[in-house]
Amino acid sequence: MNHITRAYKNAKIVPISDSSRIVLISDCHRGYGGWADNFAVNQNTYFAALRHYERNGFTYIELGDGDELWENRRFENISAVHCHVFWLLAKMHDEGRLYMLYGNHDIEKRKKPHLMDTYYDATETRARPLFPGMPVYESLLLRREPTNEDIFLLHGHQADFLNDNLWRLARFLVRYLWKPLQVVGVKAPTTGVITSKAQMKTEKKLSDWAGEHRTLTIAGHTHRPMLPEPGASLYLNDGSCVHPRCITCIELTSGAVSLVKWSHKTRPDGNLYVGRDVLAGPYRIAGYYREYVKENAVNSLTATK
Repeated sequence: MNHITRAYKNAKIVPISDSSRIVLISDCHRGYGGWADNFAVNQNTYFAALRHYERNGFTYIELGDGDELWENRRFENISAVHCHVFWLLAKMHDEGRLYMLYGNHDIEKRKKPHLMDTYYDATETRARPLFPGMPVYESLLLRREPTNEDIFLLHGHQADFLNDNLWRLARFLVRYLWKPLQVVGVKAPTTGVITSKAQMKTEKKLSDWAGEHRTLTIAGHTHRPMLPEPGASLYLNDGSCVHPRCITCIELTSGAVSLVKWSHKTRPDGNLYVGRDVLAGPYRIAGYYREYVKENAVNSLTATK
């Protein structure tokens, strides 16, 4: 867990309050738009959700693996294909409502600060400013004022030995093995090939770290959305944007946290639309700290008897 602790110690502190409106999204895996682009099937759903958050004054925080830079070498090709998405993200960046973390699939962003300075706008057939000078972080620490209760944000690969310590090997396997198989119809790791055993091992490390450090921790990486009730765990997961037929995310509003799903729905007249469902919550953020401290105090008392 040393890498999780390192990310925690190096995290940028971002002050928030109960009036803050924040959406946490990860694992978009935006690609080239072809058969191997896992984001393509949900891109309209994602854009509708992003439009909602942009119009309603949310700050967008991407918890890593936003772009698929293991299968694809050039970010400019990704941004050209999904220019409508980057146009909206650029608007939020200009308004000071955008933070990005890197994950294992877009870890190159940490060494290439100018990678996302511009993007190609296909509608105007020219390069436009994207996120000039914007840092891409390993982690963030949202600090609630005036209580100073922290919410630790990271991608989550720091708890996964293969995708952290051996990420170059993992990238090689994805780029030269999984991508060709995916083109002919075999599912790639971003769509569920990661075994449940490996997922659970990573999640246990993150959950144990959150408990030991008494810090509410939110990650992505495993693609498994998770929002336990206060007192059960201090580890939350926002899921991904490559679920079949839906995307999931976590909203922080009015001092509470909710797990949300966006998907296509049908009106009585047969017309399709993109709708929002709350899967869990809202739970008060303060409740996680209050119930966790209470639960552990009871466990400690029981253990001493």
